[in-house]
Amino acid sequence: MSETRVGFVGLGSQGGPMARRIAEAGFPTTLWARRPETLEPFADTPAKLAGSLAELGAASDIACVCVVDDAGVEDVVGGLLAAMAPGGLIVVHSTVHPATCERLAGQAEERGLGLIDAPVSGGGPAAAKGALLVMAGGDEAAVERARPVFAAYGDPIVHLGGLGAGQRTKIINNLLMTANLGVAESAYALAGSLGVDLTQLAVVLGKGSGSSFAAALVGRPDFTLGPMGEVAGDLLAKDTGLAADLAATAGADAATVFAAADAALQSMGRGR
Repeated sequence: MSETRVGFVGLGSQGGPMARRIAEAGFPTTLWARRPETLEPFADTPAKLAGSLAELGAASDIACVCVVDDAGVEDVVGGLLAAMAPGGLIVVHSTVHPATCERLAGQAEERGLGLIDAPVSGGGPAAAKGALLVMAGGDEAAVERARPVFAAYGDPIVHLGGLGAGQRTKIINNLLMTANLGVAESAYALAGSLGVDLTQLAVVLGKGSGSSFAAALVGRPDFTLGPMGEVAGDLLAKDTGLAADLAATAGADAATVFAAADAALQSMGRGR
C-alpha cells in the first residue's frame, strides 16, 4: 500500500471509476461529494468518506479534482487551498481554461502547495479498465509525484509541458472531436441524398478509409447528432468555446475546424 494519501472530488460518470481505481490500488483514499448519494457506490471500497471538503483537504497529500467546469474547479480548489498542509499537490482533471489553472496555481504557491493540470479522455469505461488517456501539464517533478496515482486509471500518461499544456491539448482534442462529428453527420446526410443505404454505409465506414470514432457515433441511432445533444452537447459546446477563446487570444486562424464544430453544435441544439 502506498503511503501517499489521495483525495478525490467529482464522482461522476468518469470521476467515479477513477476514484474507485485509486482506492482499489491501495492508496489511502478520501472522498467527498456535495450529494451524499454519490458516495453510496463506494461502500464496498476501502475509501474513507469525508464530512466536508476541508476534511478531505486535511487528509490528502494529493487531491484530485474532476468536476464539470471552471466555476466548479475554482470553488473546489479554493476549499482545498484553505485545508491542505504545505507540500500538498492539487491535480485538476477537469477540462477548463488554462488561465484558470495558472491563476489557481499562483494561489497554491502562496500557500506552499503545488497544482498541475491533467485532463483525461476515454470516459467511464476506459477509467474502469485503467485505460484513460492522461494529458498532464506542469512541473516535471510534480507530474512524476502524481504519476503512480495516474497509473491507477490511466494509460498512457503523457506529460505535455508546463502548466496548462494538458488543458490546451485536451481542448484541441475535443474541438477536433466536435468538428469530426459535424463532418460525419454532413457525410451521412449527403449519402442519404444520393440514395445510399445508411445502415450499410455505417458498416463500410467501420472498415473503410473514411472510418472515424465520430462516424461510428453519428451512425447510432438515426445518423444525426440530435440525440447526442442531451448527452454531450453542453460539454462539447463548453470546450469549443474554450478553444475559440484560445484561438482569439493567439490570433490564430482555424476557420475550417470551427465551421465544422459549429455545425455539429447547431445540430445538437447548442452554440458556443
